Amino acid sequence: MIPIYHWNSQEIRDYLKKVCSRGLETPAEVEEAVARIIASVRQGGDDALLELTNEFDGVRLESLRINPVEIRSLAARTDPELRKIIRRAKENIRSFHQRQLERSWEFEAEEGVRLGQRIRPLQSVGLYVPGGKAAYPSTILMNAIPAQIAGVPRIVVATPYQQFHQNPVVAAVLEELNLTEVYGVGGAQAVAALAYGTVTIPKVDKIVGPGNIYVTTAKRQVFGIVDIDMIAGPTEVMVIADDSVDPDFVAADLLAQAEHDEDACSIAVTLSKDRFDKKCQA
Repeated sequence: MIPIYHWNSQEIRDYLKKVCSRGLETPAEVEEAVARIIASVRQGGDDALLELTNEFDGVRLESLRINPVEIRSLAARTDPELRKIIRRAKENIRSFHQRQLERSWEFEAEEGVRLGQRIRPLQSVGLYVPGGKAAYPSTILMNAIPAQIAGVPRIVVATPYQQFHQNPVVAAVLEELNLTEVYGVGGAQAVAALAYGTVTIPKVDKIVGPGNIYVTTAKRQVFGIVDIDMIAGPTEVMVIADDSVDPDFVAADLLAQAEHDEDACSIAVTLSKDRFDKKCQA
């Protein structure tokens, strides 16, 4: 049930106070735990990854890498209609990002002097796909497609093994994008492996993708050893809607952010309370 507050009420003031009180600093115990995990992976490599996966995910892996045959088998369990939606999303995302592609250029400023800019793709990118409480196939689409357009030759995916097997749609997206280097490792240990490399998982040039506070902290701690996309905090979005707006579009924008995390903040402001009341009750 979506709560509806009057703007000038104690309820909304209490809610906004709660939202604004979310700290930007990472708790010391999280920093220390992540540092220990990273050190363990640096020292222990594959053995440490197997032990940490068993400790945190309750899974004893025989192999860190997920076999492409296993990916295809899981993908085959995805509903055909959902596969159509995946393909449509893939084409929409590709169409958008193709227009962002940067190109090399140069010119002769004067005789014997040439100036320009040379654009080259990274050689490898590690894509982290969360899997603690939900599946995020959109994470793969929205991170892997730009890398493919840029011409990155090696795209690696790391995702918690157990959640991967519970959600065939993730495998379906991997198959659609022809991504075959996939590892069933999650959390800060996956970030450490991508940053420093192990015998099984060669290091990458850049790590992208969202995650919980441990994943985010790990990305910050390895930054400099490897590039990262950004440090993402709890999601926030505000939609201002008048009578001309389709409530379904507002709901879609709010839900797209609210799904990320319990700490996510999705707010709609409208003067058309009666109209949106009916939609929320429906």
